[in-house]
Amino acid sequence: MEQHAVEQHGKAEPTGLDVVVTTMASDSHTWNLVFLQLLLEELGHRVTNLGACVPDGLLVAECRRVEPDLIVLSSVNGHGFNDGLRVIGALRACPELARTPTVIGGKLGISGSGTPARQRALMAAGFDGVFEEGGSVLDFQSFVGSLPAGAARTLPAASVARALPAASGALL
Repeated sequence: MEQHAVEQHGKAEPTGLDVVVTTMASDSHTWNLVFLQLLLEELGHRVTNLGACVPDGLLVAECRRVEPDLIVLSSVNGHGFNDGLRVIGALRACPELARTPTVIGGKLGISGSGTPARQRALMAAGFDGVFEEGGSVLDFQSFVGSLPAGAARTLPAASVARALPAASGALL
């Protein structure tokens, strides 16, 4: 009697990344998070959207719970630089999140976008990518596409600060 292979539907390994998108404690904007969620989901990723005004402790706790492949911090209010420095310190101090790729973007300051010194400071503080308003969404998509799904949450050796634009203000 001949045996036939039986296809198993619904048991495929999930593809894409598990991504957390969030603002920081001082930022009450949500449209940027909805845009990011839709963009990432369209690219095949699973998104946990923590919403606006997320306190640092809650952000760290939820990231520990979700164990994301990528954390995306978005700011629209112009306080992203200062808030980002504080938040990345808390994320990197947590052993479970110390190597999780983490990016920040949007309107990071009130003195304009694309300040190289600001991008360097954020990268030196521990961010793996900086995507300020005025750049290209393709840079963000390229960065996300370079991350392996379900991997040990490590980045390519040469992470590069990049700028990302926004429609009507800040995108990230």
